[in-house]
Amino acid sequence: MRLRRVLPVVALLPALLVISACSGSDGSDDKKVTPTAKSTPSAEAKAAVEAKRIGAMDPQTLEKATISGKSKGFEFKQVSKADAEAGRDMKADKTECQPIASLAGGYTHIEAVSVEHRSLEPSEATNATIGSMWLASHSEKNAKLVMSDLRTSLKKCDGFKTLGLTYKDVKQLKDPDLGDDAVSYRITNVVAKQTVPMTYTVVRKNGVIAAFYGVNMLTPKDSAIPEPVIEEQLAKLG
Repeated sequence: MRLRRVLPVVALLPALLVISACSGSDGSDDKKVTPTAKSTPSAEAKAAVEAKRIGAMDPQTLEKATISGKSKGFEFKQVSKADAEAGRDMKADKTECQPIASLAGGYTHIEAVSVEHRSLEPSEATNATIGSMWLASHSEKNAKLVMSDLRTSLKKCDGFKTLGLTYKDVKQLKDPDLGDDAVSYRITNVVAKQTVPMTYTVVRKNGVIAAFYGVNMLTPKDSAIPEPVIEEQLAKLG
């Protein structure tokens, strides 16, 4: 979903769309994974078979476990497949930055069995934080690898460029006490001389990676998606 559709103040930031990213190979035990961005009934059936093979959550179950509608002060809106696909090719110009670049596009750098995207819009006028959420279904082994690669990337990457966009000032924040493993970080996107600080919270629960992105143009330090919102989504994953 293009962020400009839900946040006019950043209308010049097409890359903050749905926040979608590049798809890598899913490692040794998920190497036959079928992407679902352009899924058909046949593709979804294949993904379900693959999910069963590797012990991942299948596409139908993942969709049912993803919040839609209003919850915890936000409205979770479904994102079209075309918009979700927009960031899939976010390749960083520095290899060490790829896990962060992929998340900036709305995908994990290791290809998932299936992915569900939602835009998050505040349901209260006093809340200026807006963002996106995406859930990526992996084998537990690969989900753990996503998190470890992300931590390594946060240590080595100071910034990168992708699709004509610049991301700088990568800063890891205190790890939240969420799920089985969680990482939080802030990064600044630069487009047309405008800087937009973005806060990411990435959580693993079993084999699902839940990524939350927030922006607050009025108070950037408050840009993180609140933890009660994240906890609500994690609870739906079972």
